[in-house]
Order: sequence, then C-alpha cells, then structure tokens
Amino acid sequence: MSTAIDIKNLSYSYGNGPVLKDISFSIQKGDFFIIIGPNGSGKTTLLKTISGIIKPQRGQLEILGQSIRSYTRKVLAKTIAFVPQMVQVDFPFTVSELVLMGRSPYLGLLGLEREKDIKIAEHAMAFTGVEHLARRRLDQLSGGERQRVFIARAICQDSEIILLDEPTASLDLAHQVRVMDLMERLKKEKSVTVIMVSHDVNLAAMYGDRLLLINKGKIVSMGRPDEVLTFQALEEAYGCMLLVDESPIGKFPRITLVPQKFSNSSPFKN
Repeated sequence: MSTAIDIKNLSYSYGNGPVLKDISFSIQKGDFFIIIGPNGSGKTTLLKTISGIIKPQRGQLEILGQSIRSYTRKVLAKTIAFVPQMVQVDFPFTVSELVLMGRSPYLGLLGLEREKDIKIAEHAMAFTGVEHLARRRLDQLSGGERQRVFIARAICQDSEIILLDEPTASLDLAHQVRVMDLMERLKKEKSVTVIMVSHDVNLAAMYGDRLLLINKGKIVSMGRPDEVLTFQALEEAYGCMLLVDESPIGKFPRITLVPQKFSNSSPFKN
C-alpha cells in the first residue's frame, strides 16, 4: 500500500507558543485515519496543515509523494477536500448550489458548470442521502442534514483525500453513526483516504483503521485502535480515570469514563 501523507519533523507555533512539536508519521492510501487527543492538543492545527490552510513552519509534508509546496492551490483542491468543524454560510444557498461549489477547482475561466459537473454533484447528493433536499436552503436544515451536505460538497471535489474536523460534534447519536458509516462507505466504495479529527474515542475505536493520539503538540501513541487506546496512553493524555475493556460488539477497545462520584467505590480503582 502506498503513502497518502508523509510528515517528518513538523512543527508549528502561534506566537511564542508551540502547538505542534517535531511530529513525524505517515498515513497509507485508503486508510480511515482518526486523530484524537484532549482540547488544545494540536489536532485541528495538524489537520489544517495537511489541508494547506496553514503552512508548516518547520519540517516536511508530502502528499501522494510530492511536497505540499509543489502544489498549486487549484491542484491541491483537486487532491484534498476539507470539511471544517464550523461552517458559516452568510448567503441562503440551496443544497444543490452549495454542493456544486465542490466543482470550483475544475471550472474554466467563466466558472460555468458543465453537464458533467452537475451529474457529479447529483451523485454526491445521492451518495450522502441529501438529494431530496436539493432545493432546500441551508438555514432550513437540521444539524445532521447540514453536515451531510458539506460532506457531499467535499465528495463533489472528487479528491483522493478527505479531511474532516470533528464532523460528529453536536450531532445526536443516530446522526453520529450515519456520518461515520458514510465515511466508511467512502473509503470502501471510492477508495478515498479519510482523515478525521474526533473527540469521541469510542467512535474512533469502532471505525478507525489507525489512530493518532496527540497531547500538547506531541505524539503519545499511534497504531491500531487496540494499540493506541490503552489505559496507560489515555490516562497520560487525558489525565482522568477510565476503564478500557473489549467492546461487546467486536474486537476493539471500549472506553468508559469513571466520574469522580464513583471513583472511590469503583472496583477498578488503581
């Protein structure tokens, strides 16, 4: 399997405060790769660096075997699609209009969509299950519907790599699973490399092929879910009491937080 992303000695700082500290790792093509860690650990900064939104201050970043510095903005947009955590839409676009924006890197000087672009947008909406919302305005949608629309726009870019920053945040349980299942389908049916930031370690355990756990800008652990989601690694990163055992629905870890009110009586207290 070839490499989609290769990062060596990557560092980034805001002002005098380092956010990423000499990070090195690689992501294989076709992986569902999930980045986890506590608040302020550098997850979003890392994702924005991979997307090209911010430039690495030190280190090397290669995308599909080429330095990110060799990519033009247009070619990079054809290679990587990015779904940010919070998307502000100031105009009342319809769903179909917003999804078609994913074709922007492919349009000519006049910026006019061709029949091919419209067909790709229709396919992206069908793939994400929002085709029935095509004429609805974004401000008329629920949070889960809106998230799937922005994923449809990313799919419409026809990129080999898709980046998502906490796509399940603020969604109810059913919509969280629908989004994760959608990413799993995208990986399997379209061979897209999916790179996601998530706060939900249990979703990461269920869906991730490989996980990256970071804290304070440094890598704590990386590998398969059962290699990363250990009591020792999670306690080091999150600094709280928790239990790690095997999920009853599969051979992957299940993490249970132990609130302080139960910690004194817990039979698992260390």
